[in-house]
Amino acid sequence: EVQLVESGGGLVQAGGSMRLSCAVSGFSLEDYAIGWFRQAPGKEREGVSCIRSEDDITYYADSVKGRFTISSDIAKNTVYLQMNSLKPEDAADYYCAAGFLCLLAPGPYDNWGQGTQVTVSS
Repeated sequence: EVQLVESGGGLVQAGGSMRLSCAVSGFSLEDYAIGWFRQAPGKEREGVSCIRSEDDITYYADSVKGRFTISSDIAKNTVYLQMNSLKPEDAADYYCAAGFLCLLAPGPYDNWGQGTQVTVSS
């Protein structure tokens, strides 16, 4: 059974850092791409970053480039999203998802985690 479980969310002050984790089971990170998405209240879900470990492909949304870093630990079946210099507009529910392609659009992803909330205080 394919499962993705996010963790690491919480409350952080603007300018601070936070690391989200996406622990996967039922498949290998070498076979799938993992995307991070976020959704704030009243807004559409947007792609933040994705990684395809097999060929070291990573993409970032323009809004997080230079501040967020995605990485994977294949041995631990975990993908991380390191978020630095957080802004109030980064506050959202963050989700990880598995798919065949590393894309920042949610449509092609078949399996999703339950999400973790990130709150950024100004």
